[in-house]
Order: sequence, then structure tokens, then C-alpha cells
Amino acid sequence: MSFFEIVFYAFSTLMVVSALGVVSARNPVHSALFLVLTFFATSAIWLLLEAEFLAITLVLVYVGAVMVLFLFVVMMLDINITRMREGFMRYMPFGIAIAILLIIQMIMVVGPEHFGLQAFELPAKHAADYSNTKELGRVLYTDYVYAFELASVILLVAIVAAISLTMRRRPNTRYQTPGKQMKVLKEDRLRVVKMKAEPKQ
Repeated sequence: MSFFEIVFYAFSTLMVVSALGVVSARNPVHSALFLVLTFFATSAIWLLLEAEFLAITLVLVYVGAVMVLFLFVVMMLDINITRMREGFMRYMPFGIAIAILLIIQMIMVVGPEHFGLQAFELPAKHAADYSNTKELGRVLYTDYVYAFELASVILLVAIVAAISLTMRRRPNTRYQTPGKQMKVLKEDRLRVVKMKAEPKQ
């Protein structure tokens, strides 16, 4: 077994174990930290495949931004862990059955006969001045330009839909218009009434 295979199996084992820790940890903060470890192991495997841009993007975007946001949200919310874990043992057999079914499907689809070294060779070694980002951009904007444009349109539609759902007007909701509030004068809101003093009784 070569050094490449040893490193690959080491990071693959770490990724699988940390992914199991995500779904089995009792504390949501621990689950988020296990997910960070899973992302690091995945980026290390991508580095072995000479996909440096994807590895760095995974660390910067997901670990550096998304997971930090998850941790802040989880730590700020007062989550009742005991109530959340009440039905864990009751639904465990169903979850194990679904997990076994997914594993069988993954073996059938991405098994060694389809994605092994017999079907795909190891990535070719490149020179030190090889730019992974440049090559990825060339393939993305030439061979897969239509798929890239379609994905961008779908994401744009999703963004517009999210904004429209957030900004839609509800009939029972009261709104304030800052422009009208700034134009209000003192005479429109305050009325001084002069009245005689009443004697004490």
C-alpha cells in the first residue's frame, strides 16, 4: 500500500467517523464541531485529488462562514436537549433501516466497479506552475457553460422567491412609513387645550 492510499484511507475514516458524530452527538454544539471536522477531512481528500480550489473554498466558505453562523445560532438559542432527544430511541430502528438502505444504494451506484481505479485512473501529476483555479474556470465556462447558467438562473429565482415571501404584505400586520413620519408637524399631533382651573372639593 502506497503512502497516497494510507493518507486517503486515514482521512476517509476520519470523515466517516466525524459524520457519524454529527448525527449521534447529544449536544448541538458538538454536532456542529463534528461537522467542521468532516469538512476538514473532505478538503484534505480533495487536496489529494489536486483540487486545491475546491478544498480551500470548502474551508473558507463552509468552515469559516456557514459553520460559525451555525454555532452562533445554536449557542444563542435556548434548546431543550432533553426534550429534543425524547424520541431518539423510539425512531432508531427506522433510522438504522434507512441508513442501511442508503448504504446499499451508494454501493450500487458508486461502488468499486463504477468508480474504482479500473474505471478511472489516478489524476495526472502536474507541474508546480499549474493553476487549478484557471483550469476549473476554463472547463466551467466552456464545457459546462449552459449548466452553469441554468444553475445561476435557478439560484436567482430562489433568491427572488425568498425576498418576495419575506416582504409580502399580510392583512393583519400594521406597517409604518418613515417618510410620512418625518413630514408630521407638531401641530398635527399636539393640541394645547386651555381650560379653567376647577376648585377643590
